[in-house]
Amino acid sequence: MRIAYARVSTADQSLDSQMDALAKFGYDRIFTEKASGGKDDRPELEKAIDMLREGDTFIVYKLDRLARSTLKLIATLDLLKKKGVEFVSLSDNIDTSTAAGKAMFGMMAVFAEFEKSIIHERTVAGLEAARARGRKGGRPMTDKKKLDKAIKLHASGEFTVTQIEEMTGVSKGSLYRELNRRKQEVTQVTETV
Repeated sequence: MRIAYARVSTADQSLDSQMDALAKFGYDRIFTEKASGGKDDRPELEKAIDMLREGDTFIVYKLDRLARSTLKLIATLDLLKKKGVEFVSLSDNIDTSTAAGKAMFGMMAVFAEFEKSIIHERTVAGLEAARARGRKGGRPMTDKKKLDKAIKLHASGEFTVTQIEEMTGVSKGSLYRELNRRKQEVTQVTETV
């Protein structure tokens, strides 16, 4: 099966040029969406990828319709490869069913790994420079008393997480992390007993 995906970033942009090119190439099913490429939540892309089976072909007009960063692009293409799906990008002349397409995919993977290494090196260097100046990296610690109060409010079942956040100043993320941490502690204790 040939499954196509087309995307534009904003509601006032048109999918017409992508749709025309994809129709000319040919597909059995198409998924379209109007969402930023930087967003991780793209339900139509997820539906398209979920529908793909081994031996299918996934088609896009251009690589940037699939992802904004090289790392996200490679992760998506790697997922397709694991599913046994061929990939075609019309404007970029990439077709992984050909030797040249496979070679291009391999080069992109190398560049993505290179980009990931550079980002890591910059992060480490930035943290070291900050430490040398007496600054610590990372999130500031959440006040323990506020966190305990938030946990008690959550356990009461009387308030939503948003209400608890407003009452205590403890972010949703901090609350959920602490709930998960405590749940894991209980699980570990019961496993050792």
